[in-house]
Parts: sequence; structure tokens; C-alpha cells
Amino acid sequence: MTRKGTLSLDSTTRRMGRPPHKPRDSYRHAAPSGPWPWMDFDSNPTLVQPPRAESPIDSTWRDYPHNLFRHWTSDQIKRSKIMSGCCQVGTCSVHKVDVLSSGIFDDMNHDQSYVVSSETADEFWNILLESRPDHIRARALFLDNLTLPVLQMLGTKYNIEPFFFSSSINWIPSRYQDEMRPSEGDHLTITLPFIRSLQNRDTLAIYASLHLLMVHLANNVLVQDLLAVHMVRTSKSSTIISYHPNSGCQRTSAKRLQSLVQRAGQNLYWQRIFAKSDDPTFLLLAILWYVLYAWDEAFEALYMHTNWLVSDIRAHTMQESRVLSTNNISLTSEMHNVQAHLLQYQSLLQDFRRSVSFIKHTPNPAMDGPTVTSQERKESAELLSKECGNLIYEIDRLEGRRYVQSSRLKNIIDFAFAIVNIEDSRHTQKLAEATVRDSAAMKQAISPNATLSFCHHAHVSPTRMQAVFGMNVTEINPGSAESLIHYVEATIALTIFTVWLIVSLQSHSSVHKHGCSVWRRIGWPIFYATDLLAGTRARFRDSKGVLANV
Repeated sequence: MTRKGTLSLDSTTRRMGRPPHKPRDSYRHAAPSGPWPWMDFDSNPTLVQPPRAESPIDSTWRDYPHNLFRHWTSDQIKRSKIMSGCCQVGTCSVHKVDVLSSGIFDDMNHDQSYVVSSETADEFWNILLESRPDHIRARALFLDNLTLPVLQMLGTKYNIEPFFFSSSINWIPSRYQDEMRPSEGDHLTITLPFIRSLQNRDTLAIYASLHLLMVHLANNVLVQDLLAVHMVRTSKSSTIISYHPNSGCQRTSAKRLQSLVQRAGQNLYWQRIFAKSDDPTFLLLAILWYVLYAWDEAFEALYMHTNWLVSDIRAHTMQESRVLSTNNISLTSEMHNVQAHLLQYQSLLQDFRRSVSFIKHTPNPAMDGPTVTSQERKESAELLSKECGNLIYEIDRLEGRRYVQSSRLKNIIDFAFAIVNIEDSRHTQKLAEATVRDSAAMKQAISPNATLSFCHHAHVSPTRMQAVFGMNVTEINPGSAESLIHYVEATIALTIFTVWLIVSLQSHSSVHKHGCSVWRRIGWPIFYATDLLAGTRARFRDSKGVLANV
């Protein structure tokens, strides 16, 4: 093991490396309360039998988790990916932050980090075994590029349930308390996925090929990150262990979070908190504020992107209808994509709120020890409740922002569909009106002569009558029963009947006006002949009057 500066990782190689796929969520294996850890019911029974109590085991850290948790079999360890999920080779960077008993953050060694390799593992183990100075209230260890030896050493040293590492490696949201000892301390585990904004677009090609919760914005990308913290609370000196996934592809690095926590100790507000209370849980709350800041920045970027989507729609006349067209379907797909992610964010924010509530309702048992007075215990509990309430208030504000943006997108999508429906209705109405006008024009164009011609050529033409009779007339086919005179008589009679029927069925025509009685339409030949004769007489009288005047 070497101090930082003497041995460092190849940061370029790590930045270019591909981040691991986000594993599937196996929520049933998130906490030790489940009686069958990392065991499926279709497993081979011979593989999940724990070893006998009298079987020899290795008591050193290299046998973790068997050395402390003997009920974890090899099959369960394989399924949980505790061994395979962390780096087998390479180095692990361990960054630390110390909070002194006075509440002040130790600035003397604020940049102190350890780089642990397989060759220096025993040296780091000896450092962990060293007695911690009495003036250190809490120590936070931030792990970057966690390797198997470091996992086993930390798990053995602090008696960490394997569920912390399995939940962290598999990105399973979890929160639980274990190793609870009245007046002495306990263990807290918080595994919390969250969303943060990413501005470095050079890594988009890598993220696009992975199954990560990600949404592309105009100038940012929202990616899913993870906060995995295990806290050992004791009456003397507490420890926080923060696991960080591979940070080579813009996930939160251990060094980044360590520097932020160190700067929190320089904040006057938090200095007063650490000075008032000896409870190390406030250091965990300070770390949770990083998650809240990340959420807030993500929603700011999402708000700007939503404004861009809305302005792009309103920038064109009737853009809401164009947004659903074939040549602009990408904008519609993007709005639905953002809406789907906002629904997923609701679940993540609920996990965030439950984690803070869990801390609020899980007081530190060490605060009940004899070294803490009842007044100090009361003030610390009230202060913890207040700070947890502040975080919950901010989370509710984030949920309000999420709801407003989701409603806004839903409103613009519904509005676009409404505009399209209105346009379709108008177009349909215009087509119906055009059809009615064309039908009326065709009816007006029909006259008695046209009707007679139509009937003569289409309905009762001599050709059709010829087909009916088969030209079996005596003039053509001697010996037939019918004659050509009968054929002519039938043709004329059917033609006259057809013309009368068609004109009678019309509501109005040139023969009779609109609104005439049924009897006038039935007797239209008589009325037509009468009107024609009356018109002829009138014209004849007019012509005689003109001649007389001449």
C-alpha cells in the first residue's frame, strides 16, 4: 500500500473503460430480514446447505464472508456477485474524512488517501487494525474501484453483513439496521439510486449501449447514480463506508464525494450542528444532501429541456398537429420518453424519502450511553428530527417539481392530440359539404330529356329488350310466338314507365318545383303537358298581339 502520490491509477484507462451494466433489481435480497438470502426456490438443495458448525474455517479476512457469516454458502455468494462484482485485480483508492470530537473536520490530513493493491493488502490491513485516536468522533472511508481484498478486509474489520456489498454491487435500494446493541451502537445500511445531470457528452456513446436509466436533454444527459453507505455507530468512534461504482464513466467518484463532505465541515451551519451533538449520524445526513443537490440539478436541466420542447412546439403555427406527423415523430417520441422517465423518478424519490425517514426514526443507541446526559440526548434527538425534516421538506419540493413537469408534458401532448382531432373534424366537415354540393349539382343537371336518354340507353334499351326476347320474333325467326310489333310495343311501354317513375321519385326537377305535392309528382305527365300547352298558348297570344299592332 502506498500513500496518494507515490502510486496512482491509470486514470485515462479508467475513464475510457466501459461501465458495468446495471444489474436487475432483486428486491427480495435487499436486507438480512429475508430468511433465504440470495437463494431461489429452484436452487439445488445440496448447494445451499450451510457448513457444519464444527467444520474448520479460516479466521482471517481472506475467508470473508465465511469467517463471520457461516450461513452464506458458496452458491449464495456466487449469486450475490460479492466476489465477481468487484475488481479482482488492480488497485483500490480509499479516501478518508475524520471528524474530531470537537465537531471540527480534520484538515491536517484532508487529502490523505490510500491506494491498495494485492501486494500492499497486508499493509492496509495493519492500518485498519491500528487503534483509532480518542479525539476522532467519526471516520468516513470512500472506496473507489473496490477490489476483493479491500472488501474482505473491511467486512471482517467492521463485521459488515454481506447484504451491504450485495445490495451495492447489484444496485438494489435498501435500508436496514442490524447489530443493534443498547447503549453501545448499531449498524445502518443505506443503498440509494438517484439521478444526476451529466454535461460531458463524450461518454454518451458508452452510455447509449447500456441498460441504464438515462434521458438525453438538449445540453445534458440525466444518468442514474448510486449512493451506498454503511455506518457503524459506536459510543467511541464511528465509521462510515461509502461504496462507489466504477467512476471512470462520469459516475460520482469517491474522491469527489470526499472533497464535498470535507467542505461541508467548513460550512458554519454544519459546524454548529457537529458542535452541538456528538451523534455521528449527522455526518450521514450531510452525505445525503449530496443526493438532494444532484436531484435538484437534474430537475433544473430537465426544466430547461421541457421549456425547449414547448417552445419548439409553439414556434410554428399549429405545431401541435405537426408534431404528430411522420416527418416530426421524433419530437413526439422524445416527449413520451421524458414523461416515462419522470414516472420512474417518482419511485426513486419515494426511496429517497423513505431512507431519510428511516434515519429519523432509527436513533443512535450509543446516545443512550452513560456518557451522554439526558439534556444532551434530548437536544440531539430534536436536532436530528429537525434536520431530517429539512431533508424531507426538500424531497417533497423535488416531488412537486417532478409532478409539475410531468403534468406540463402531459398537457402539451394532450393539446397536440386535441389540435389534430379538431383539424381532422374540420377536414371531414369540408369533405362532407363538398359531397353534398356535388350531389345537388348532379340532381340539378338531370332533365326529362336526359332522364329519357339515360333510361333509353342504360335501363330499357332495345339491346336489353332484345336480350329478354332473344329476338324470337316471327320476322327473324319464323315459327316464333312473338312479333316485332310486340317487341316495339313492350320497349316503348317500359321506357315510358321508367321515365315516369324516375321523375316522380325526384323531390324537385325542371318538371315540378321543390315542395310540390305527391299527387302532382305522380301525375307529372298531365301537369307537364298542361303547363306546356298553356305556355304555347301564351306565346301564341303574344305573337298575335304583336302582329295586330303592326
